[in-house]
Amino acid sequence: MRSPAELDRVQWHALTHAYGSAEDVPELIRALYRTTEEEADEAIYELYGNIHHQGTVYPASAPAVPFLAHAALHAPGKRDELLMLLATLADHDPAYLDSPHWQESPVAAICAELCRVLPDLLPCLGDPERGVRRAALRVVAAVAGLLPAELQASAVAQIDGLYAADLVPAVRADALVVLARFGRETAALDSPLPEVRLAAAILGAERSGPPYPAELVEVIAEDGAEPDPGDDDFPWSDTTTQDEKLTRLLTQDPDAALAVAARWIAAGDVDSRGSGLARVIAETWRDREPAILYLLLAALPHQKDARALAGRLRTIGHWIEQLPEPGADLRDALHRHAGAEQETAEPALLALVHSRDPRALELVLQRPSATLVAAAARHFPEAADRLVPVIRGELAAGATGNAGIALVRALAPLGAAARQAQPELVDCLGTGRAAIVAARRLGLGGIPTPEITDLLRDAAQSTDSSLSAAAAVAHYQLTGDASAALRTFERLLSAQGQAHWVLSSLQPLGSAAAPLLPLIEPLLAAGYEWTRMAAAEAHHWITGSPDRAVPVLVELVGPTPVGLRALKALAAIGHVPEELRPTLSSFAFSPLRLLTDSPFSGQGHPDEELRTLARTLLAADQAASDN
Repeated sequence: MRSPAELDRVQWHALTHAYGSAEDVPELIRALYRTTEEEADEAIYELYGNIHHQGTVYPASAPAVPFLAHAALHAPGKRDELLMLLATLADHDPAYLDSPHWQESPVAAICAELCRVLPDLLPCLGDPERGVRRAALRVVAAVAGLLPAELQASAVAQIDGLYAADLVPAVRADALVVLARFGRETAALDSPLPEVRLAAAILGAERSGPPYPAELVEVIAEDGAEPDPGDDDFPWSDTTTQDEKLTRLLTQDPDAALAVAARWIAAGDVDSRGSGLARVIAETWRDREPAILYLLLAALPHQKDARALAGRLRTIGHWIEQLPEPGADLRDALHRHAGAEQETAEPALLALVHSRDPRALELVLQRPSATLVAAAARHFPEAADRLVPVIRGELAAGATGNAGIALVRALAPLGAAARQAQPELVDCLGTGRAAIVAARRLGLGGIPTPEITDLLRDAAQSTDSSLSAAAAVAHYQLTGDASAALRTFERLLSAQGQAHWVLSSLQPLGSAAAPLLPLIEPLLAAGYEWTRMAAAEAHHWITGSPDRAVPVLVELVGPTPVGLRALKALAAIGHVPEELRPTLSSFAFSPLRLLTDSPFSGQGHPDEELRTLARTLLAADQAASDN
């Protein structure tokens, strides 16, 4: 270890951390010894930001280790936090030890320094503070595979003592985990302490892999229902908490996870633990929505506050769209919550709309909001004669921002009735409220008038590139005159950094955009994948030829947002090459979700779109082969 008196012996100015020169590190270390708790807290915070930054360590990190070890023993009141900092600095994947780059890496230097000071830190395993003992165990775990034999034997002997006799169950569970890092397997599933049994079950699941043995799942279901209240303060050397590790393990075995989630929910869904696990399974695995939705339904009475309840209702609202016919019990529960006079009523009503329950429409009409009206328009387009007046009224009342955008977009599925909203759309365009979507809507279904075409022509000159493109296209759609649109798009495509968005607006112009091809063709080889995709789409829209577009789109197809868009473009072109069949099969039949999505978007799930599109294309290809 090294005391603060030796700080000036290190050439800190010649070392670097996340923000450049490490010359500020000595003062941060000195601040750890000051009596003002705020100064020490700020110093630890700063050290986590510079010598360890988002999982990365630096040349200045290892030289700080002996000073931090000294501070852990001698600075007042921060022993557990400083020990955790040391464990975090030494974080590494054991597989990295076999890499040829290990010896020269900053983390190898950190681990070497930590091994040197560890004999001085081992007494912390006997500290009277439980938090210090837990943090010290993590320091040992961080370098468990690197200790010399004598030091390893000393550490294991002390950890054995903790596992056998510590009065705090969480410490004994931690000791079990560290013994496993040293290759010691301890039969602990029958321990009288639930914390120890749970740790043993997690270790067993890590060793066995999925599907997990029934006895391990039973222990996790029984003993994992309530979180360790101190778990978040003491992550392991891989910077994950026990809860995070448990969730990751269960996610690999969805049947086990759903069984555990059901038990945790039945036990009260403490901290939304069971329903949260169910949500993760829905986001990870396909075709689990029926079971998950009924678990979420069972969890609703256990939510302790409005925020938690609203979160579960939003999750139900997202996934319920995937059920062809949601059950009456689920819809009835949503109806009850939707009718309540509280802040959870709107997410419940939104979920009810997504379930296509006819009662939802009546409630939306009684208390419309932009989000609810937009969802109702999507699910009840047959009610256009009732929804359009509501949309018009909200727009006329001055709806702005996201609300205005949602209301204008809600007109799209409502057919001819949406034309009644033309006065409100014109006002939106003229006042700049939801102007981009208003311009698009007018172009698609508006009745041309001199006022509208003048407004669109003026908007096409806007400095807002999205508005300019939308207005130029709408002007062409209403007038058939491409000259103004061509001037606008030539200006926009000549600018830097917006080609993707501009190109994606060109479809309505079709072959009328041919004069723009000299600007578009170089973008087929652009570095940014979204630009290449949009250029390929635009090239096909303009020329009608797949020759240049298809190779670009095929190269982009994959389980990513841009890959999905490329596949949709190929489907629209009607040309999906044979070499894509294995890729399409993986999209169509994977049990795992290949595209992620927020459970709060309310707009379906891109993974479902990917799967459906892949199956449709495979079926069409098979039908063509049969003929």
